[in-house]
Amino acid sequence: MAAPTGARRQARERALGLLYEAEAKGVPASTVVAELPVPPDAFAAELVLGVEARAAEIDGLLARHAIGWAIDRMPAVDRSLLRLATYELLDRGSTPTGVVISEAVELAKQYSTEESGRYVNGVLSAVALELRPAVG
Repeated sequence: MAAPTGARRQARERALGLLYEAEAKGVPASTVVAELPVPPDAFAAELVLGVEARAAEIDGLLARHAIGWAIDRMPAVDRSLLRLATYELLDRGSTPTGVVISEAVELAKQYSTEESGRYVNGVLSAVALELRPAVG
């Protein structure tokens, strides 16, 4: 049984926080997850560990589609969010493309800026066209 939409949103939000924390501390995301006193939701953990496992591939996709921005020059929240959503586009084929992008845009607006929401939408739309051309 799939988790309710609200639970998925909370899991994505938690995953974003864990990825951001790992980057801020300069440690692998799996270390942050392992050191938590209470394990995160299974979906949040899957997202975080999946981003870590496919980091090189994800960053390659983002580098190709983030026109005008080097990955290391992006705001940290935007970078973590783009990595998270790109992982979902890569490995979570059951999640509709529009849902992945919409959730990422909403999180960008909530935790970054309105401009970040537009930027995240543009980058992820380009990534999605490459990864899911039939769905686009």
